[in-house]
Amino acid sequence: MCGLAGLISWQGADTEGARLAAALDSIESRGPDGRNIWRDGPCMLGHLRLAIIDLSERASQPMFSPDERYVIVFNGEIYNFQEIRDRLGEQYPWRTQGDTEVILAAYLRWGAECLHLFRGMFAFAIWDRVEQTLFVARDRVGVKPLYFHASEQCFAFASRPRAMGHLVPGLSIRFDQQALRYYLESGYIPAPYSCFESIRKLEPGHYLRVSKAGVESHRYWSIDEVAIDPAKDQMSEEQLLDQLDALIDRSVQLRLVSNVPVGAFLSGGIDSSLVAAYMKKHASGDVRTFTIGFDDAQFDESHHAAAVARHLGTHHVCEQLTAGDLLALMPTYLAEYDEPFFDYSAFPVMAVSRTARRHVTVSLSGDGADEAFGGYHYYRLAEKLGRLRAFPSGLRKLVAAVLKRLPSHKLNLLAGALSTTTAADNFAFMRSVIKDFKQVMGQEMARNTEPLSALFSRRAASFAPGLSDAEAAMRLDMAYTLPDDYLQKVDVGSMAFSLEAREPLLDHTILEWAASLPLKWKVRGGINKYLLRQLAYRYIPREILDRPKMGFGVPMASWLRTELRPWAEQLLADEATLTRIGLDHAQVMRVWNEHQTGRRDAQSCLWSILVLVQFVKNVEAQS
Repeated sequence: MCGLAGLISWQGADTEGARLAAALDSIESRGPDGRNIWRDGPCMLGHLRLAIIDLSERASQPMFSPDERYVIVFNGEIYNFQEIRDRLGEQYPWRTQGDTEVILAAYLRWGAECLHLFRGMFAFAIWDRVEQTLFVARDRVGVKPLYFHASEQCFAFASRPRAMGHLVPGLSIRFDQQALRYYLESGYIPAPYSCFESIRKLEPGHYLRVSKAGVESHRYWSIDEVAIDPAKDQMSEEQLLDQLDALIDRSVQLRLVSNVPVGAFLSGGIDSSLVAAYMKKHASGDVRTFTIGFDDAQFDESHHAAAVARHLGTHHVCEQLTAGDLLALMPTYLAEYDEPFFDYSAFPVMAVSRTARRHVTVSLSGDGADEAFGGYHYYRLAEKLGRLRAFPSGLRKLVAAVLKRLPSHKLNLLAGALSTTTAADNFAFMRSVIKDFKQVMGQEMARNTEPLSALFSRRAASFAPGLSDAEAAMRLDMAYTLPDDYLQKVDVGSMAFSLEAREPLLDHTILEWAASLPLKWKVRGGINKYLLRQLAYRYIPREILDRPKMGFGVPMASWLRTELRPWAEQLLADEATLTRIGLDHAQVMRVWNEHQTGRRDAQSCLWSILVLVQFVKNVEAQS
């Protein structure tokens, strides 16, 4: 796990390297164990190292091919690097025992096709000193981030957007209004967009070929076209469980490869508990697990995690926190999440990462299982709404019109859902942060930008035919919500404390298998994540695991009425800034007042707006 930055100056090199040094300074927590800058001709590459595999100086980056034609900087891990190394053979003059050299050797042998061999999380760039071209790639699911800027003058890239301004002096900070519209609706900015028009994100499962002539983007992996496998419809539950057991077992085993201590996050839920169970099965020594407890019982999962840890026999660490302890992380949140990002479960992610880092350098997580195996409650709702679309549109409109007139918030939401016409519209409505408060968006932004549903509809057009609304929702979550919300939350929150987080349930072999699994094995009756749940029962007793899904949470609704109220009111008083970024100030204040009186719970909508306003003010203050 590391931090990357690079600059190709097509019109001459920055021989001093001051730009690159400043860029690395801005993301230094991503790599506290080493720092190197390499310059040659138009190219500068910088690397910050968090040493995990092969701790020797030989494994430092940037790293060169044997003939020094190719130079690589790499962030992430290739868990099956030893298998690929064996395939490449001993004719390659190996100098290290790590995965960076394997990536480089594989690229020399197979070019872009090498990406299909890698099992891991990665963002890397390889510079060809002869052809003067750059190859840039990002892992299949988007665990590792990569931002870039491309123009006739230069191509710049970095692990975080805040580094880009250092690499390219005078880089435009004009906000991308379309990206901000997507953010207001979803709470995150979906790739390839960023908050700035001048910066893009490399999409998951994509690579770039960069030269003076321009930038070519190619997709090398996606589950979009994976069809439901009818054979799995006929298989017994035990057969499917055996297949899934083998896939997850191998994935966890691969992710234990490390030359530094490895632990696991443990919430006590199905996903993290299952990962801890496999880890215990394969670990050669004590397994360390980590959680945090809250003084507010509504958000405290620590006793569930402790029960799982006792059953598995892990060395369990739980740090008890107060609301004040979490709020103390506010400056870190605003500094590290350096583009608008509304997911306030980042606070407990940062807290548990800080706790884990005191004991280990690597921690496994359970991310990805909900999207792959149907874990979210709204998948069941999506399926029900999809069936309702079989009724004539006139009838649905009539029912929706009646429901809108009734004094019930839930019935009003149902009316909105009945008005959707496609699976993508259905999903966009369910996921929208402002579906209850659409008026907060200014008329100009609404008129000049497209809704989130349009983005989702374009993506859904590439899906395998015949998917149900629930299956389409899972794939849209996998394409957007997972990489741009949940994985960004974990990457940034863990890297803020120089901790590497690994994601065994996101191995592409598991995701491809899960995508072909019929819906009945994911959502069955009132049970979400049905098959994965049955697998978990093989390792942890049902009475320990069976409980309502919680997930990391914080008392944001209360915070906005108490501790955070002065900060929020100061931001919301800036009518000029709210208007400039496309918000209707009067409507925002109406929602704020309704939240303060307790008439409505508008925490998600308000927090997303507050984070956006704070971000804009910070950017403008620094420009």
